[in-house]
Amino acid sequence: MRPGASRWIAPGVGAAMLFAGCAIGPDYKRPPVIEPQVFRGQDAAESTSLADLPWWELFKDATLKGLIQEALANNYDVRIASARVQEARARAGVARSQFFPKFGYGFGVGESHINPAQLGIQSSQPTTSDLFFGVLSASWEIDIWGRIRRLNEAAKANLLGTEDARRGVWLTLVSDVAQAYFELLALDVRLQIARDSTQAFQGTYDLFQDRLKFGVASELQTSRAQGALGAAEATIPEVQSEIVAKENQISILLGKDPGPIRRGTPMYEQPIVPTVPLGLPSTLLERRPDIRQAEQEMVRANALVGAAKGDFFPKLDLKGLLGTASSDISGVTSASSLIWQVAAGLAGPIFEGGRILESYRARIAEWEQTKASYMQTVISAFKDVSDALTALSKLADAETGQVRSVKGLESAVSHATDRYRYGLASYYEVLEAQQQLFPAQATLAQIRRDRLLSYVKLYKALGGGWSLADAQWEDQAKSGGG
Repeated sequence: MRPGASRWIAPGVGAAMLFAGCAIGPDYKRPPVIEPQVFRGQDAAESTSLADLPWWELFKDATLKGLIQEALANNYDVRIASARVQEARARAGVARSQFFPKFGYGFGVGESHINPAQLGIQSSQPTTSDLFFGVLSASWEIDIWGRIRRLNEAAKANLLGTEDARRGVWLTLVSDVAQAYFELLALDVRLQIARDSTQAFQGTYDLFQDRLKFGVASELQTSRAQGALGAAEATIPEVQSEIVAKENQISILLGKDPGPIRRGTPMYEQPIVPTVPLGLPSTLLERRPDIRQAEQEMVRANALVGAAKGDFFPKLDLKGLLGTASSDISGVTSASSLIWQVAAGLAGPIFEGGRILESYRARIAEWEQTKASYMQTVISAFKDVSDALTALSKLADAETGQVRSVKGLESAVSHATDRYRYGLASYYEVLEAQQQLFPAQATLAQIRRDRLLSYVKLYKALGGGWSLADAQWEDQAKSGGG
């Protein structure tokens, strides 16, 4: 380096620091969202929300709670999500390292042999020389335009988005286990209905068989009774197969091999809250993990636009070297063998065939994609809440009507049986009443199941458990893993 060069390096670095005060590219601003005053199906705005409750206060069934804890501890999707968080945290550390100077070292030894005649020197003796050296090097890119800061913003947004994705996996797992569990309880009810109907139709068929022997009943009556019995019998193995499939599904959610699943409170004894607070629609943007993740994707894309814009401008690098070099290994430590170098370099693009421009355009297009995806996620969230809320309301009315239907048909079976016993009616009336009762009972079970499922879906749609810290989720997982 020529003498006096350090006179312009220090002022240059100072100017670079001043330029580095602001990052190039747009600062992130959340795009405006037109939020409804209330959710569709909601009567009035409410300050409290079902989502404020932790899931273990939402579900009262101790067996279900245990299954959810086991799933949180062992589910493989949760493990994958946790590993992705660790990966994103490490990548954020990699991006952050660009703020700091880089130091390195090097040691070497060499030998050279030169024939003077090759250099045009009149000498008959070739020369052989040794070289020993050791150096420390340093380099530092000064973030003049904020390119590195934008890359760090992108890495941090990716980390936060990954953490939100993990919270989404937790919430989805809770709802999936609860839904599958309630579906399993409903299948238990269907199986009992099938067995009850088979037993009733078996009695009818046996009665007609006996009466047919004595010529009291007709072949038509017996055949109809046989048909009803066969249909009821066929339902039992079908439902049993569905039960095994549902148990296997829950086992996979629990992260274990397929097997039987324990039951707790029967379906009809599961509580359903008559009125459910929803909270304000505006809070949904802060609570649902998928919305939060979609916003972090926007933050990341916005930061990468700034980083791509910074590629149009020159980069300032500072480099330094300090070491010793000598032809004699003993001379490496002497003061006369000291070597050093300090340099500053400014380099920028002139022509790259449009690569930088097209990369910048690609980043802008990516930003537009994340923006559209965010808006789509928001309106889908409002839809999810409205769907679940409406289902809860309408299914409650449907269950009231279906309960009335089942009670009426149970009474019809009882009256038809009494009329038959006293010879006031044929057994057709009994058979017809039974054929109407058992499907009505199955429909009632389905409505009750759907009400329970809608309750779970509403909790998920509202971003249930949003106030829980990651440590609280992990504590519940430890409870299930212990």
